[in-house]
Amino acid sequence: MKYFWTFFWVILLVEMLAYVSTSMLGAAFDYKGAAVLGIITAAIVSFVPVLIPNDPVENHHH
Repeated sequence: MKYFWTFFWVILLVEMLAYVSTSMLGAAFDYKGAAVLGIITAAIVSFVPVLIPNDPVENHHH
């Protein structure tokens, strides 16, 4: 369920960012392009925790 909400919020936020950016630039808003960018961003955000090691950190006392 957490992946659903991750994809939902990332896609929503990227859509809003694309809408505001294109409005400020005076360009036409492309929903499909923003959706693709949102899906790619959501996939990257979802897979970042997989790349981060989960090993315990050693304490180095000086």
